[in-house]
Amino acid sequence: MTLGVVDRTLCALFARHADRDRHTTTRTRYREARPGVGFGAFVARVYAVSWLACAAVGAAVSVGGVASGVRVPVLNEGQQVAGWLACGALVGAAAKRATVRAGDRYLAWRAGLRRAAIRATLPGAVRYLSVLASGTPSERDLLARAAARTGAYGETAAAFRGVLATADLTGSVDRGLRVAARDTPSQALLAPFLVKFREHAAQGPDALRQYLDMEARMLADSRERAQERAASALELVAELFVVVLVLPVLVAIITTVVGVLAPGFSAPVAVPHTTHTTTVRALLVYGSAAFVLGVGALAAWLVGALRPRGLTWNAHRRSRGVAVLTNAPRNPADTAVVAALPSVGVACWLAAHELGAVNAVLMGYVAFALPVGAVAARRARIDDAKDRELQAFVHAVAGHVGLGRPFGGAVSRVARGVDLGALNPDVDDLAVALAATTTPRAGGVRRAALAGFVERVDTQLAAQTVGLVSGALDAGSDADATFEALQSEVGRLYHEKRSVRSRLLVYVAVGWTTALLVVGITVAVSHTVLGSFTQLSAVSDAASAGGLSIDPRAVDVARDRFRFYVVTQATMLACGWFAGAASRGRYSAVLHSGVLVAVAYAVFTGVGLG
Repeated sequence: MTLGVVDRTLCALFARHADRDRHTTTRTRYREARPGVGFGAFVARVYAVSWLACAAVGAAVSVGGVASGVRVPVLNEGQQVAGWLACGALVGAAAKRATVRAGDRYLAWRAGLRRAAIRATLPGAVRYLSVLASGTPSERDLLARAAARTGAYGETAAAFRGVLATADLTGSVDRGLRVAARDTPSQALLAPFLVKFREHAAQGPDALRQYLDMEARMLADSRERAQERAASALELVAELFVVVLVLPVLVAIITTVVGVLAPGFSAPVAVPHTTHTTTVRALLVYGSAAFVLGVGALAAWLVGALRPRGLTWNAHRRSRGVAVLTNAPRNPADTAVVAALPSVGVACWLAAHELGAVNAVLMGYVAFALPVGAVAARRARIDDAKDRELQAFVHAVAGHVGLGRPFGGAVSRVARGVDLGALNPDVDDLAVALAATTTPRAGGVRRAALAGFVERVDTQLAAQTVGLVSGALDAGSDADATFEALQSEVGRLYHEKRSVRSRLLVYVAVGWTTALLVVGITVAVSHTVLGSFTQLSAVSDAASAGGLSIDPRAVDVARDRFRFYVVTQATMLACGWFAGAASRGRYSAVLHSGVLVAVAYAVFTGVGLG
């Protein structure tokens, strides 16, 4: 690894710290995190940043203390300055130590990310190895073929590449497996697999094949149990979401009612660092709206985090250049780029026509959300149709291969004789590409054709399954065994996707039900409770004479209705984000929230409260 001038300078100054006993744990975390720079250089960078933090914080405390004019009466001027300098030195030393500890925590965080990624990708990688093992490749060849599939197996493929890199340096795959098992952050999952892989490989191909088959089944069962635990956690998140989102609306209602009877709620409160004033009621209401938005964003993130990895909905990559415009009707990522500026224009136009700043921003968001969400929904339907037909395609090809036909010929027959709906154009292109196969370059052409097929289909199910065919056939695996495994894998993954989809639809209903409930509550309160405030204001003098103190200034029906409207629209955004994230991810979250905001605006305007 070549270091730049800055890194070489830092290493000369601070690299000696890397050999100290205090960094033994840091070295272990470094091996697990693999930050992409040498250990000595990483430690040198951390210490350099720690000294900068020490100097900056220490100087800020010392200079700020002297300039603040805070004095201890019993000390003279020189002692005052010396005291602040000592205080700055102590705080700077604490900042330096905190920075070094933050470097350790950064490594632990990166190791945690790698551990989670390995846990998500190891079952698929082991399943792939078990199919490859039906041929006669060496253990090095098995690992190399799995390591090459970075897109499908991520950090597990990276761990296999580490095994091969160590094997190239030492000349021993056995040594590479032992080093990788020692350094991996997944000590509970990947490390035991690597150790047992080494042991069974030493016993011969049959023992390794049996072990991989058994391990693939065990990891699949473990993944199912993890999914059940995630589903239980998601149920708790949904329950908390409903309770937490209804509470801010109740707080807004209660503070509005109590504010009529308690003048303290309407007392002016100065806004720090400005000349403006507000009231306790306003702070509570608008604070509730901000809290609701935070809860919605957190709940949407939790839904995405708890969804099983590998079963997330497609996040299609954004195009580049002019292709953004041409792909906008098909790719929601491109649609978001194209729709951003017009939606800002809509918001500005509405604000200029006196719709109000809040409604202008909300309607601008709706103008952005509807086209992006519509394209995403259309693309999702196409992807679902392709995944559904992919099962039929695999079963049809497997039937022809089982009759002894070569893979290319089987695909050609399926392309001509089977109606695969949305998958027809992609299968036709695959058949044409495979027809170019010649004997000397059969494996390369087949790999390129299948890679192009996966790219055109562009669904996770295709990426996770179709690549298995090329690797297995290139490894000399039995064609019948390969397609039997492929049929099983496609069926299992499609079933998991449908199962997850059906479970998450419940939370879509929860989000929409909560949103509509909040709209109903706020509209009812605006008509009944706020409507009666006008009568209370008219008889306030008589009520005061009778012993009941009512502040007439606290009664402003238009103002309170607007505050209810703001809290309601914040709830619409939060519920839409939650429901959309449970449905299909970020673009669906934009669509659901946009539709709910439009519904709330239509309801409030229709009943005369907008």
